Amino acid sequence: MKTKKILRGLIAGTGLSLALSLSAAHAQTVLKFGHTNPEAHEFGHAAKTFKKELEAATNGRYRVEIFPNSQLGGEREMVESVQLGTLDLVLSTTGPLSNFVPEVGVTDIPFIFRDAGHARSVFDGPIGEELLKKFRAKGLVALAWADQGFRHLSNNKQPVNGPEDMEGLKIRTMENPVHIEAFKTLGALASPLSWPEVIPALQQGVVDGAEIPVTAMQSLKWWQLQKYVTLTGHVFSSTLIIVSPKVYNSLSDEDKEAFRQAAIKASAAQRQYVDEKQAQALAQLKAEGMEIVESIDTEAFQKALEPAYATFAKKYGRDKIDQILNVQ
Repeated sequence: MKTKKILRGLIAGTGLSLALSLSAAHAQTVLKFGHTNPEAHEFGHAAKTFKKELEAATNGRYRVEIFPNSQLGGEREMVESVQLGTLDLVLSTTGPLSNFVPEVGVTDIPFIFRDAGHARSVFDGPIGEELLKKFRAKGLVALAWADQGFRHLSNNKQPVNGPEDMEGLKIRTMENPVHIEAFKTLGALASPLSWPEVIPALQQGVVDGAEIPVTAMQSLKWWQLQKYVTLTGHVFSSTLIIVSPKVYNSLSDEDKEAFRQAAIKASAAQRQYVDEKQAQALAQLKAEGMEIVESIDTEAFQKALEPAYATFAKKYGRDKIDQILNVQ
């Protein structure tokens, strides 16, 4: 009789453990995280770091499913989905973001940053923090800044040594009014396309060229698409991890901090990846036969851009531009 009672107790205990286990499994929240690039790209590295850090920090209560390669749309479409709450997270360049938060556009002004250290000091300091806060009013929660380093020009027509070589080139730009204005001012035919449209447009000759970081050129085997690269370094390609307010507003304060820290660590990992890979990427572009113009007369490009700079000063305020230029 005593043995039966012990068995019943063990069975009840096992049942309770199983119920608790099932309850914990049901409590897990699956998050969809989209980006536009391959897993081997710096975006893939950042997304995987975010997944690892968040899942560890929340003891698996949140599980992140990553959708690379524009599986869920281009950047603008994914940002809109995050805004609507139909997608949980996106890693996006600033390309489409000034369409949502216009103030972000000031960071896309060509040649506004002296070097990567200057740019990162801006994004990690009060200016970057102020810009992050502006996303809330637009139905988005921006967690942390990262980057891809500087963007450079490529094309299939001719080497670009100076602004005069830009005349008539059909260049794909991001869906960003600052980039469009700048390339038009330089005499190029600016063609704003979402990322999923870019490779087909290059293959079919719809556009002559594009502008992306060298690490992206490497991961995308750019030598199969383009012949010439000019290391213009015209725009610093900042990126953001953005979460839907639908998700963020449901979190405890502790979990909000876990999301923020996971994004910060992902951003740091992305930056480290970019810094380590740039020289290797450039070497591979050369080895694959791309013709590289390694230095330009930056002042000549800036002079050619003066009409655009006047427009940007009116739009964003000369004081804001000076504030960025003066960051040490």
